[in-house]
Parts: sequence; structure tokens; C-alpha cells
Amino acid sequence: MPDPTAGFPASTTTSLPDAASVRIDCPAKTNMMLRVGRERTEAGNRHRLETLYCGIGVYDTVTLRPRRPGSGYTLTLEGEHLGDLAEAGRGAGPGGAKPTVDPAHAIENHAVRALLAMSDAYAIPPDIAITISKGIPVGAGLGGGSADAAGTLLGLKHMWGLAGPTSILEPIASQLGADMPFCLHGGLAIGTGFGQRLRIVEESSELGNKLRAEGFLGETLVGAYRTQLSTAEVYGVFDRLGSDPGDVNDLQRAALQLHPRSGAAIALALSAGATHAFVSGSGPSVIACVKDGDVSAAVQEAWHRHGAVDRSIRALSPVGPVLRAAGAIANASVRQ
Repeated sequence: MPDPTAGFPASTTTSLPDAASVRIDCPAKTNMMLRVGRERTEAGNRHRLETLYCGIGVYDTVTLRPRRPGSGYTLTLEGEHLGDLAEAGRGAGPGGAKPTVDPAHAIENHAVRALLAMSDAYAIPPDIAITISKGIPVGAGLGGGSADAAGTLLGLKHMWGLAGPTSILEPIASQLGADMPFCLHGGLAIGTGFGQRLRIVEESSELGNKLRAEGFLGETLVGAYRTQLSTAEVYGVFDRLGSDPGDVNDLQRAALQLHPRSGAAIALALSAGATHAFVSGSGPSVIACVKDGDVSAAVQEAWHRHGAVDRSIRALSPVGPVLRAAGAIANASVRQ
């Protein structure tokens, strides 16, 4: 697996949290393949999925710090690209930082929901300060909220001294959202059911080698947008239009209907030499798989010259989450 810290800002790779805190660098996810079944009314109108997950080296950083007993939790959001999350903050700070998030909004955050679920499961008070530094585009089909929740689960497992492998967190994660069990592990995995049933795929396996040989793994570009897409709206359009047989992502047709710029970005990436290009999840972000830095530069130049994306991010894949705490190895992956 490529170095999971490659491409991090220097501040997240050169220092560790204070002795009482834990920090998790949580990668985005994409779907190298996504097959979507029909809506199941008996399952709460959800759709059965078959997907090949891949961790992408674009990161949110979740920092957990203990608070005084009985004081409850707080949530702080930081970052220049908070999207609609910015509306939840009270008093914007420099660079888009939000000193606190109003409790009425905090309860809707995936990381807070993960904290409360862990508190209920292990009967430990949720006296935790959560800070999320957002690097993953919001509402983009990259699983940023799921990554934050998974990072919170992993961090609490470490802080609270809970024994066992990462997989003990999967039942809690699966109750919180379809992508969250995968985000506990990162790397590569096949997801079925509603995305909650996982089979880890080793990069050295036959499938892993096939993906690398076909150019899906390695250097990756993310084309990101200020526009966000509602997952529910994308699924609604999918239910009406269905999918295009040639797409690796069954939701791509619906996402392009709602956000045509993503289609332009896909076409430009392929013309500039990308091996593959597709909408990530429910969109609107676009993933372009490139063989080297020259192709990466050509794709980025084409995207920005034609205004096909609002920003582009270079990344590696596959990657997994990384935990940093006093006494822990700085670059130790938590994937198990």
C-alpha cells in the first residue's frame, strides 16, 4: 500500500497530539465499481448495493480530547471548504474555522452521532471535545461524513482502551451509515447488502493486482466543486432514469443529469490521458486515474482551462486511516 501520509499538510505529519488526545487522519472513499439495485420499500426505501470501495488520499483530520467529567461534548469545524457545514458554526474564525458548533446542529454531525453511539454501547460518558479539520470536499460523493464518524470510532477505541481488532466497531458503524464500516479500514474492500457487509481486499491479492494493472490504483486526481449534491436527490433521479450500461458507477447518469460539469470533467480527463474517469459515489466529484505526474498535470490543466472543476486535488490510492497519539508510532496505520 502507498504511504498513507503522502500528500498530507506538514502540520499533520510532523507533530503528535498532546498526551491526552488522539488524532485520526481519515481518508476519503470512492467506488471503483458501484452497482445499485432497485429501491426496497421493506428496507426503508434503501437500495441494495454491490461496490468496490477504495480509500483515496484526501483527508479529514479528527482530533479527540477528553473534557471534564459531566461536561458533555463539543464540536469544532475547521477548514476553507466547509460547504453547508459552515452554517452550523457560531462565530466564524480565520480561514473558515468555526470555534464551536451550535448543539442543535452538532447532533446532526456524523462524528457526534458516532460518539453518542459508542457512549451508549460501552456505557462511557461522552465527555469529549471533537475537532474536525475538513480536507475532504463536502456533499461530494467522497464519504467525508462517514470518514469523520469512522475516525471518531477509532479514536475512542484507543482513548477508552477497548480491546480487540478494528472489526469490533463494525456493528456500530453499520448502524450509522452504509459507507462507515469501510471507512474504519480503508484500503480496498467489496461491500454488499446496503454497503455494510465487507470483504477486505488485500492490495497484493489477485483482484488488487488486476486493479493496479488496469490503472485504477496509484496516482489519482479528484475534481471537486463548490456545488453539493443531495444523495437522496441523486437516488431519486436514478430511480427514474436508471443507469448507463458502460458506466462503472450506476449513479453516474443521475449525477450528470443534476450536475453536467462533472460530465465535462470526465471527457476532458480521458482526452488528456487519464486511464479512467468517473463520478465518485453520488457525485458531483470526479475521480481521474492517471499513470504519472505528466498525465496528472495535463488533466489538471485541461480541467482548469475549461472551468470543468472548481479545484483539483492530487492523491494516492489505496490508503487507510492513520492514528496518532502519545506513545503511538506516528505513521502507524490502524487498518486491521
